[in-house]
Amino acid sequence: DANIAECIRMILRTDLGERLYRPDFGSRLSELVFAPLNTQTLLLLRLYVEEALEKWEPRIDLVAVTTEPDPQRGRVDIVIRYTPKDSPDVRSLVYPFYLMPTSDLILEEA
Repeated sequence: DANIAECIRMILRTDLGERLYRPDFGSRLSELVFAPLNTQTLLLLRLYVEEALEKWEPRIDLVAVTTEPDPQRGRVDIVIRYTPKDSPDVRSLVYPFYLMPTSDLILEEA
């Protein structure tokens, strides 16, 4: 279980083209780093997570991907619900995604 969760995080953290011998490995999440926090961005976050995990994590079946925006922090919690293929139990993983670098948030608060 811990291995699957770590692999999910690695897939989502890796930008497409970042891996030398696997340029299509990873996700498109980095395209949304400076996107506005609106409905379109939330839908794209879900789509990009679903695309990446369906392609690169064959050990799971996705149950749902939801987004929980936090405009105060400039962050969206991406909630990934899945079942490992060898288990009927539903697992849940929260992946925090920041729409702006945290250093920009600190400057705004000062």
